[in-house]
Amino acid sequence: MMERPILNTQLDSKTFKEFYYLKEELVNFCRENNLPTSGGKIELTERIAYFLDTGKVLPPTKTKRKASNITVITKDTEIENNFVCSETHRAFFKEQIGSSFSFNVAFQKWLKSNAGKTYRDAIDVYYKILEEKKNSKVKKIDRQFEYNTYIRDFFANNKEKNLDDAIKCWKYKKQLQGHNKYEKSDLVALK
Repeated sequence: MMERPILNTQLDSKTFKEFYYLKEELVNFCRENNLPTSGGKIELTERIAYFLDTGKVLPPTKTKRKASNITVITKDTEIENNFVCSETHRAFFKEQIGSSFSFNVAFQKWLKSNAGKTYRDAIDVYYKILEEKKNSKVKKIDRQFEYNTYIRDFFANNKEKNLDDAIKCWKYKKQLQGHNKYEKSDLVALK
């Protein structure tokens, strides 16, 4: 097995993508090579891989969103295109749902993909999302949160272990070439 290489311009994109790098390392590489530093880990990884392959700069894909100019929201107001979570939206939902309201990821995704539906629909969906979360044993963790996924899977297979054990195994795993999913063989890090 190959040790994790230092992230520099001598690395090929295939090898680069087979190892885990912290977002901080990706941002530093981008700064050192005059690449845009905006975006999440997935976007930075794609930008760096493109640069390693071509020597060219892949511009950021996300554009700045225009702030919402909605000042008053009612249950019958339609959800606007390019929905952006704002303090106006937060205040509306807290008034309708209660102080426990928060913009969870599933709800934000629903709002952003359901322009034209009403805020009444959104409130109904919010309660359904909460109910699904309560009834679901395994919560889906988005791809960019590899550490969280690893720790969850570690404890699902090692209930008798502690967080220090999980972190030791994670540190071992992220140095290896290939995927960063938990495997029983990672327990070798505890010996």
